[in-house]
Amino acid sequence: MRRFVLLAAALLAACAPTVRSGAPRGPVRLTAGTDAALRQVGAEVLFWSQEQRDRHFPHMEQVFPTHVVRAGNRPRPLPTGAPLAVRAADLDAFMTAQNVAGLIVVQDGKIRLERYTRGLDRRGRWTSFSVAKSFTSTLVGAAIRDGHIRSVDEPVTRYIQELRGSAYDGVTIAQLLSMTSGVRWNEDYTDANSDVARMFANPTPPGMDATVAYMRTLPREAAPGTKWVYKTGETNLIGVLVAKATGKSLAAYLSDTVWRRFGMEADAYWMVDPSGREVGGCCLSVTLRDYARMGQLALEGGRGIVPDGWFAAATAEKASIGRPGYGYGYQWWTYPEGRFGGAGIFGQSITIDPARRMVVAIVSAWPRATDRALSAERTAMLAKLFAATAK
Repeated sequence: MRRFVLLAAALLAACAPTVRSGAPRGPVRLTAGTDAALRQVGAEVLFWSQEQRDRHFPHMEQVFPTHVVRAGNRPRPLPTGAPLAVRAADLDAFMTAQNVAGLIVVQDGKIRLERYTRGLDRRGRWTSFSVAKSFTSTLVGAAIRDGHIRSVDEPVTRYIQELRGSAYDGVTIAQLLSMTSGVRWNEDYTDANSDVARMFANPTPPGMDATVAYMRTLPREAAPGTKWVYKTGETNLIGVLVAKATGKSLAAYLSDTVWRRFGMEADAYWMVDPSGREVGGCCLSVTLRDYARMGQLALEGGRGIVPDGWFAAATAEKASIGRPGYGYGYQWWTYPEGRFGGAGIFGQSITIDPARRMVVAIVSAWPRATDRALSAERTAMLAKLFAATAK
């Protein structure tokens, strides 16, 4: 996974309370005590042991405060299709080497492969890290369809007025979505003074969102639309914008639009920040099948949820990232051969191949947040899975 995907962990790291040996049995709630802890703790999650990752990635709502994304009572069917012709030994070796907890392949809306390990099953949830960005982007499309936002060409400050007079003057929603605002951002996780490390360190002024309070202090380094820099803080701003435009929390709006309209089968948990608002750039806990349904939603175009053509635009390259064949859209990565997807640290991914009408979702507990060798191995396995559909 790319170095810059690490941004998503910044927010999580800023929110991480000290983990005790016995996690609570039920979801953690935000209180005055947990708020203080959220502000004081550094990048703990990045340095969890493998045992901690294995224990907490399936149960993050027992460690961090969250809001529930409610599912409806009519889940979208995912019938069983013909088994995919992939050697079981190859799958076993891949899943073992990558600490994969779940892998699912859906083609033409049917499950062709579904495997679980490490104690996960189809009812269990797993944290998304930056895969959440693609969900947040989709809420912008839903808000446009529902009439809450006029278009992505509107200025961000129309909806987040607290950003007026800052470097975000003149920045459009589209530029926020494509991370081309031109606002300076340091995401070095080894630097205690980086923007990501400091974003939630200071108390928030009364009545102001924690992300907005920090982002409005940043200077501009380039004209809007001219420079791409991966910024989890800006995805958090997208979440603030959607909440202000719709008058609903992100969890409630995701429930109303995607979870209930498309038929996700299980409730999800969305981590909140010290202000008690969902972290737009990170940290949804979702079942593997519902990750696959999200990919299916994007593949099918999201009719009735987002405007016609939304996903075609959102998953087209809007910015070059300096790697041939790869780019960035509206919070979706773009890949060679017309593929696209969402990705998060420690091995989380949803990859969509429109030509093969195929979705692959993987959840993992990599031993490192990012790793070029593990990324290459995953890309090779994806190539095998895509090729197997032709057999």
